[in-house]
Amino acid sequence: MSELTGKVALVTGGGRGLGEAICRMLGEAGAIAIVADIREELAETVALEIQADGGKAQAIHLNVCDEQQVETAIAHVIQEFGRLDILINNAGTDVTLPVEELTIADWDRVLAVNLRAPFILSKQVLLTMQQQRSGHIINIASTASKRAWANASAYHASKWGLLGFSHALHVEARTYGIKVTAVVAGGMQTPFILDRFPDTPLEKLQDPKNVADTIRYVLSQPAATVIPEVTVLPMQESSWP
Repeated sequence: MSELTGKVALVTGGGRGLGEAICRMLGEAGAIAIVADIREELAETVALEIQADGGKAQAIHLNVCDEQQVETAIAHVIQEFGRLDILINNAGTDVTLPVEELTIADWDRVLAVNLRAPFILSKQVLLTMQQQRSGHIINIASTASKRAWANASAYHASKWGLLGFSHALHVEARTYGIKVTAVVAGGMQTPFILDRFPDTPLEKLQDPKNVADTIRYVLSQPAATVIPEVTVLPMQESSWP
């Protein structure tokens, strides 16, 4: 039996890309995948397909920048299932512009989705996980949290910040038996990259399923073991030596 059977897992940005791959992995592993996305129709499609494949899933509309929506969504999940075992902060965005062209509104939006939202969501689930004396929070970072390239200053700032937040939260949460992991993911064959950079050679990118499978490995560790950080790269990752 899978270590994830019956676990309740909330995935932000679960409607497509890596989030979708994570939700499908959770469904296959026997977990209850809560597919959260600002695009409710995408979340519904993923949840229905997981159910059609024999898994358990539920779609919820969620704008991760809206504190009230976050609070309501988490309360709904806990009320319906009685617990929340896994939170995966996957929702992300980027604005590809040099600093002189980047507006303050652009900067604020990227930081709100990529860094502020994981803080809000983590803060909201911590009390429940503390009461359970168990839980796992996974933050999807990026090679952008380790290296830098042009025209991505807001994205770099958000992901470097997310990596720091993950490690700080790991220190605080482990006292309560709660695990925190930062997943430093290299480029993937997802709309996040291909919609903006359609000429990117696919061989330079990895299948998001491979990253999802790594997350399954991280989630399947014994209670006495935690993996605070893991890096998953395509073999030909262009932003990594």
